[in-house]
Amino acid sequence: MQSTMFGVTKTEPGYDKMEFVEIPVPEVKDDGVLIDVAFTGICGSDVHTFKGEYKNPTTPVVLGHEFSGTVIAVGENVTKVKVGDRVTSETTFTTCGKCEYCHNKQYNLCPHRKGIGTQQNGSMAKYVLSREESVHKLPDTLSLEGAAMTEPLACCVHAMYQKSQLSLHDKIIIIGPGPIGLFLLQVAKDIGAFVIMTGITKDKHRLELAKKMGADVIVDTQQESLEEVVNKYTDGVGVDKVYDASGAIQAVNQCIPLIKKTGQLVQVGLFKDKMNAIDMESIIQREITVTGSRSQNPFDWPIAIHLLNKGAIQINEMITKKYPLTQWREAFEAAIAGTEIKIMLDSNQNV
Repeated sequence: MQSTMFGVTKTEPGYDKMEFVEIPVPEVKDDGVLIDVAFTGICGSDVHTFKGEYKNPTTPVVLGHEFSGTVIAVGENVTKVKVGDRVTSETTFTTCGKCEYCHNKQYNLCPHRKGIGTQQNGSMAKYVLSREESVHKLPDTLSLEGAAMTEPLACCVHAMYQKSQLSLHDKIIIIGPGPIGLFLLQVAKDIGAFVIMTGITKDKHRLELAKKMGADVIVDTQQESLEEVVNKYTDGVGVDKVYDASGAIQAVNQCIPLIKKTGQLVQVGLFKDKMNAIDMESIIQREITVTGSRSQNPFDWPIAIHLLNKGAIQINEMITKKYPLTQWREAFEAAIAGTEIKIMLDSNQNV
């Protein structure tokens, strides 16, 4: 195995500040699992990091946290995975192991957590190091391309299974037909909920794709009255839940008064700004519960892998572009342009 590799690295805070840097291949010891990366998805948070809008990463750091691959080395304490296993991995690399969140395996909330691709070198490289507890073996019937979408799908499972307990009887709005919105849609339709998917005029293609994926109603909020649509399908009562995948405060405020009394807003998307003016009047008067949904934890991953493996997620419709790792900048430019759904970097494809 080679001693060095190249990784897509955020070198310092600010716009761009990205380079393809030669770094050592990670040392494997203790509970470490070294993975030969097959595919890495470009996440919205990676785009925010590129733009200098996401303050979480510790620089310099190799980006990438949505990935799949094959185990090529394990530490001396590893017992559950072996060389040759096809795997994906949670993003948690280390935690304090002492707080109440760690005791409950809510690693996404540990205040001392270090994540792959943010505080620990990620998967936009030839190899990535994870820990055994975070690694999940893949079914033989699940492609490595599909498995690279487990992490964003797990985030959606977290929002719908853990944070809101979505029911087949629910009527919901999903704001934003980007990758996360489309994953949320497919999880919701697998459960059996009635889904109104919203977007704006530039989202026309994505809204049409949402319809193909099972959305009961699609709404271009710049051309149609969302209020009239909601009233029509809920007899004026309002939707049970709203899931925001857009991080657009105007869209969220448009939907809050359309949630039924005692309903729920689940905030999945990240806002560009930390502070936002929200419609508190409607929240109070309608006794709406507002719930944040941050990332994912170990309970979400088996469900996400099961959904992918059974065909509940339209993998081929979600992955619209693949680039060799060496063409990472072109891939990021395509992600920033917003014309694709999910873009994959292939660590084994040569230019």
